[in-house]
Amino acid sequence: MMQLLKSSFVTSAQNIHQCPPQLFSEIVFLGRSNVGKSTFINLLCNQKNLAKSSQTPGKTQLINFFLTEWQMDSDNIVKVYFVDLPGFGYAKVSKTKKELWNKNLVEFLQKRDNIRLFVHLVDSRHPNLEIDNNLALFVNQFLRGDQRLVRVFTKFDKLNSSEKSKLKQKFKDSKFSSSLKNDSIVEMREFLINQALGSLGVLD
Repeated sequence: MMQLLKSSFVTSAQNIHQCPPQLFSEIVFLGRSNVGKSTFINLLCNQKNLAKSSQTPGKTQLINFFLTEWQMDSDNIVKVYFVDLPGFGYAKVSKTKKELWNKNLVEFLQKRDNIRLFVHLVDSRHPNLEIDNNLALFVNQFLRGDQRLVRVFTKFDKLNSSEKSKLKQKFKDSKFSSSLKNDSIVEMREFLINQALGSLGVLD
């Protein structure tokens, strides 16, 4: 069974030119502000405060890189970058600054060659927001053959049983995450890492 060996913060970047060398495959986490990206990354990395969350939506303005190391089997250890992107929407900044953020993010998403998996996080309580639909359409426009896009619904524990059933029925190809239930995080880790590596077969 795949095992997480360690994870650590590497660096923050304002744009693609400040990003670290492309040594490993990368999993990018994106979604609107306050969707729970930091909580989700911390669960995957088994560290409570690795990715910093903010009480102010939109405050995270940088592209944050975390290096994770995985024991795939007895002879195979791989490294994968987790990349936490600024949340879309909500940020109370000037129009000029927001345009610069968007330009930097678009350039990163489209031109960063080592991205293998886009993880689109969506709030389970708001599954049909226009901003999320537009984000999915946008990523699909430039998705390469060696890349995948998966949707993960966060805050699944906030729904009642009927709502959970309806959401799973409507979005059968999606995954569902609860910060209160760690028993499924092992399965989530394996799914995401295998999705990222599956496009290459192996990782350098």
